[in-house]
Amino acid sequence: MILLHHERRAALSEFGIFIPAAPDKVGLVLEALRAHPDLGPRENEWLIRPDDSAITREDLLRVNTSRYVDEVFGDGIEDVLIKVFELIDGNGNYRRYDPKKATRPLAELFDRSVHGFAGTFQCGKEALDRGFCFYFGGGAHHGHPDFGHGFCIFNDSATAIRKLQAEGRIRSAWVIDVDVHKGDGTAAMMAGDDSVITLSVHMAHGWPLDIPEFDSEGKRHPAYIPSDIDVPVDVGEEASYLPRLEEALEKLDTGPRPDMAYVLAGADPYEKDELGSTQKLKLTLEQMNRRNEMIYEFLKERRIPQAWLMAGGYGDHAWEVYPAILTHILLDQLPAKAATPASSPRPA
Repeated sequence: MILLHHERRAALSEFGIFIPAAPDKVGLVLEALRAHPDLGPRENEWLIRPDDSAITREDLLRVNTSRYVDEVFGDGIEDVLIKVFELIDGNGNYRRYDPKKATRPLAELFDRSVHGFAGTFQCGKEALDRGFCFYFGGGAHHGHPDFGHGFCIFNDSATAIRKLQAEGRIRSAWVIDVDVHKGDGTAAMMAGDDSVITLSVHMAHGWPLDIPEFDSEGKRHPAYIPSDIDVPVDVGEEASYLPRLEEALEKLDTGPRPDMAYVLAGADPYEKDELGSTQKLKLTLEQMNRRNEMIYEFLKERRIPQAWLMAGGYGDHAWEVYPAILTHILLDQLPAKAATPASSPRPA
């Protein structure tokens, strides 16, 4: 029910990138779950390892243009990565990047990304089989059909949904995105397709909605393509977050039930998140826990298989968002342990 693709990945600093990524988010969450008196001894019942799932160029071409896929798979991958991770500012200077301090080639990030996408697909399969799966990865919702940005080369949930559809495993899906940033790439990829309904609860302002909406020729930036349901939360509106999420879920429920749902459970709305572009929305840990419980219970009550992705979360405290919801879900999902029979008195 919890998919682990890797115990620990190379830090972005090893690529010369200095973004406040959590140092060992996955390891700290696992440590908390393993320390639980009921869950720790049952790790073999809830921890899933990678299967033979893979993401191919054909899979990427279902959601991306051939021009962009060719560019990424070609010699220009480092230029793509510099754009995707925003490593050069408007004046042509390095931004939060020093290639001299890198101990790994930048291009390795591409291999890591595509390998991780296989986990998003596997998470979907596991959810269909088991009813629930949480993947320690995924959530690259800023990948667009013909470009990547916001640390996202491609879009994993869109790629996985199209692959699941192509293989006949599902016909329809929901994407419930509660990462702090608008799920702009997913909205763009699924626009006009009634088989995939997108819901995004995000900051009303700030990245990616601080990009000019129209260019000099009047062309609209695709980051502004609306989700099917958008819930923009403005600065100072944190108290309305949970009621508005509940309202959005109820609105989602007015349409046909899907075969499954992907949940992008970003930790970055948390008030202790350390990325500069997340600071316009600050939820307490209690609010984050309630957010996650609401989504889980909503889907469970409707018997909709749910595949959860870790999505965004930056800095030393990002891991704190996940132990409570995962403990809640695992205790709910795991079969009850058989009671140990009381010992009978020895015959006299």
